[in-house]
Amino acid sequence: MKKRIHSFTDDILGDLDATGIAELVKNKELQAEEVVAATIARAKQVNPKINAVVTDCYEKALATADQHVDGFFAGVPIFFKDLALVEGLPNYYGTAAFDGAKPAKKNDPIVEQILAQGFVNLGTSTMPELGITCSTEFADAPPTCNPWNPEYSVGGSSGGAGALVAAGVVPMAHSADGGGSTRIPAACCGAVGLKPTRGRILLSKMFAKQIVEIAIDGVITRTVRDTAHFYGEAEKYYHNPKLPKMGTIANPINRKLTIGFTGKAAQGNGADAQMTAHLHEAVKILEGLGHTVKEVELPITDELMEDFKYLWGMSAFFMKKFGKSLVQAPFDPSKLSKLTHGLSDFYVKNMFKTPFFVRRLKRANRLYDEFFKSNKIDVLLSPTMTHGTPKHGYLNMVAEFDEIFPRMEKWACITPFCNATGAPSLSLPLIHDEENDLPVGMLFSANHGEDGLLLELGYQLEEAVGWKGINS
Repeated sequence: MKKRIHSFTDDILGDLDATGIAELVKNKELQAEEVVAATIARAKQVNPKINAVVTDCYEKALATADQHVDGFFAGVPIFFKDLALVEGLPNYYGTAAFDGAKPAKKNDPIVEQILAQGFVNLGTSTMPELGITCSTEFADAPPTCNPWNPEYSVGGSSGGAGALVAAGVVPMAHSADGGGSTRIPAACCGAVGLKPTRGRILLSKMFAKQIVEIAIDGVITRTVRDTAHFYGEAEKYYHNPKLPKMGTIANPINRKLTIGFTGKAAQGNGADAQMTAHLHEAVKILEGLGHTVKEVELPITDELMEDFKYLWGMSAFFMKKFGKSLVQAPFDPSKLSKLTHGLSDFYVKNMFKTPFFVRRLKRANRLYDEFFKSNKIDVLLSPTMTHGTPKHGYLNMVAEFDEIFPRMEKWACITPFCNATGAPSLSLPLIHDEENDLPVGMLFSANHGEDGLLLELGYQLEEAVGWKGINS
């Protein structure tokens, strides 16, 4: 019996993606106000079941919808992750420690870059506490539920974004990725999630303060073309001169690639038997399209994984110690979860290693470049996560740190590599687990600046295989 929760109906939105909606608004076949009203109706229908919205601004969105006439995505609704500063909305960062937060006085740079494309903001979406874990669960509130099956995790930390897109509320939602936080929820929810090359897009204010630049904003979508159009339009607003221009990628790859694949990470972690089988399904699909696929060894050393864990802990420490000044909001660290306290304590014990792991992480991009050159590959294929999406509770925020943290690092040990290196990485819902009726994400990573290559490959895979829709 299907347990899926979604809002796809025969309303004016149907199963249109953001590009499809934008085209109808542009051609005046739909009015932006109609689109927003239908989206709000969908949100009200499913959000009580999936718990993906933090704060809404529905009335304002309705009142101003028809003012959004400029930009490629004019009139298309969107939600922002609850860490981005959006004028007039408070930020809670997924924790009760920021209870009583005041509305932001101005938009983050990334919010301006997104709104410049014509999007209509409907509010903020859920994230786990401070974005430090990969499942959107809370110590003091119900979890954000996976629309494919509410008993399962939606991933994280952009869990609300993934849930809203998968459930058909919005075709695109803002996300952010500091260790897999765009790609993991995309994989859990059967969506498309690109972590772009470092510097490709403007950042939230919180990310601008990073000691090591690992986190970057993005979007979760249902289609490759929506992701491609988003980054093409974002580039018109801001282009980093250090990166090659990408433009709007509109067509599938027209050449054969050499693709390396692996299911192994560091510290003995890697894909379990079921995920390994799914990985080999993906290999067969790529070979069927004429690409050369060969097994490689991912250069994630045990030391590099430890370095990322120290950085993970350092982020928790700084938020615990300086949270009030960092986010300019009322802050009670006693309300932080056991996981945050545990991560902070882990860093304190290893604080003396800070200059060494920071230096190594900043040099990780060189290791990555050499990996691509030495293996003579264009793209790297791996599972997005090492095993299937877990049920709620497996990564909860109430259990002891020593119990939960090893589970986190085992499940999400592949995605952080591209955060450390700054390289682009794209999760696609290429495989479907028929037994559990859950999507399975496959991760495609490329060298720095090759975001367009990943999107071209994404187009080809989407065209050749397609993704199983939640409303199918």
